[in-house]
Amino acid sequence: MPIFEYKGLTRDGKNTKGVIDSENLRAARIKLKKDGIFVVSIIDKKRKAVKKASSIRIRSGSVPVKDLALMTRQLATLIKANIPLVDTLTAVAEQVENPILSEAVSDCKNMVNEGQSLHKALSKYPQIFDKIYISMAEAGEMSGTLDVILLRLAEFTESQADLRQRITSAMTYPIIMLVVITLVIFGLFTSVLPKILDIFAGFPDIQLPWYTQVVASVSQVFVQYWWAFAGFIIISILIFLNWKNSNEGRKTWDALSLKLPLIGDIIKMVAVARFTRTLATLLTGGVPMLNALDIVRNVVDNHVIAKAVDDAKSNIAEGESIAGPLKKSGHFPPLVVHMVSIGEKTGDLENMLTLVADAYDFQVKSKVDSITSLLNPIMTLLIGAVVFIIVISIIVPMFELTSKLG
Repeated sequence: MPIFEYKGLTRDGKNTKGVIDSENLRAARIKLKKDGIFVVSIIDKKRKAVKKASSIRIRSGSVPVKDLALMTRQLATLIKANIPLVDTLTAVAEQVENPILSEAVSDCKNMVNEGQSLHKALSKYPQIFDKIYISMAEAGEMSGTLDVILLRLAEFTESQADLRQRITSAMTYPIIMLVVITLVIFGLFTSVLPKILDIFAGFPDIQLPWYTQVVASVSQVFVQYWWAFAGFIIISILIFLNWKNSNEGRKTWDALSLKLPLIGDIIKMVAVARFTRTLATLLTGGVPMLNALDIVRNVVDNHVIAKAVDDAKSNIAEGESIAGPLKKSGHFPPLVVHMVSIGEKTGDLENMLTLVADAYDFQVKSKVDSITSLLNPIMTLLIGAVVFIIVISIIVPMFELTSKLG
């Protein structure tokens, strides 16, 4: 049974503190009230024990997206039921299973109880609640439609998590296959082949085929200089990551990544899907267009696409349309530009953006699935070809050796 640590006042106004075991926080409060204690603060000792760890993990952004989406949906449901915000946050903090998120919500509840607005309280935890979340919450509070906005925010968060999960799941198998192929080849060339080649070395009168000699040379290089190969790979990765994280390197890489064969199309589709869905969600939530574009430029996670968004913002600030800069950038497909243009003319931009986002989410899934289905047989053929060459390089000399010994 959970143990709660409390501080309070007795009936005669004296300070008191202690611990009490109860089924939940609400039951603990009721029990203390019956004992004539006015509760000033009460906390689960288990949560208190993990508070320091939670603070560290909160700063590193360790809350899963699915947990955040579920919490947001619970918050929207309770607010829609006309439950006061402080009571809503208290209930959600108790229901959330993730201790970090629960701690953050509980702290937000305390700040709201002290008179702060919800979006101001959420902004204290930027690694959990990003700019989109905070801006939507602010728009909901100002318009009095916080429940509707939070529900849309939950749907947006769930869709983003689903897209990320699709890509991750589809690419997991090819990555595992690539690692397995590398380990198998390394193991064959460093462990198996040297032992077999030593047998052939004991019979100098046997003339090894040219392909066996090539395999033997490669194996010898692997055995003697494996450390150089490993060091080269590690150093190359570190140099690449350092360059990619620099300002100029990031700009160059973002431009190059859009032109990569196969992967470039997926990167562009993901960026377009993020742009359209995020902008649709923010505009539907009542966030002003210029503020929404400021947020969206960071969400697309690509400098080239972000530059097009900046140009669109400048156009709008001058009273022009958003479709022009998107078309001029050359990175937004004609369908997107056309739908955005129609949405601006008809005043239905949010719905048009949502339709485009749905279409591109589907295209990303289809493209990833097709690439995965193409990579799997290619990798299978690759490992089969390597094993076949090694086997032939061993079997042919082995037959010659057997015939001579026989």
